[in-house]
Amino acid sequence: MGCGKSTCGKVLSNDFLIPFADTDKMIEESEKRSINQIFNENGEEYFRDLETGLLRKLSENSRFLGGVVSLGGGMPVREENRALIKKCGTVVYIKASADLLKERLRKRSAKRPMLKDSNIDEKVDRLLSEREDIYMEIADHILETDGKEIYQVVNELKRIYNKCVR
Repeated sequence: MGCGKSTCGKVLSNDFLIPFADTDKMIEESEKRSINQIFNENGEEYFRDLETGLLRKLSENSRFLGGVVSLGGGMPVREENRALIKKCGTVVYIKASADLLKERLRKRSAKRPMLKDSNIDEKVDRLLSEREDIYMEIADHILETDGKEIYQVVNELKRIYNKCVR
């Protein structure tokens, strides 16, 4: 959350003319409501079930194999999802420091159900503590983003992509 995966993914997909999918956006479109509304009306577990269902479809859809998929930050937490994620292809953990994430998320916390009505510093620290090992476990590549401009991150993603499609 806040690491730049959707922004970088869109640029990468445009540059390589390959499909791009943002799972959060896809869920909002299929549900015809925002993630905030889904959380408020049905709860987090319902949302996580939607993520798993979408991930199953993506892992079986040849259109997205070879494309770029931006996953929600909580998606890899479920063990079932980790296997589906790996089935989709190369996994890149776009890693930003807690300080950078906090700085970015302070500007956009109202749009994020996981940050709503909470202390952003504490929430980011807790989520990273809970998820970091999982992210590291499933990642084929770890791309550190602190101190880098978007074009530098995208260039590194291009190098990774080029290695994977050869």
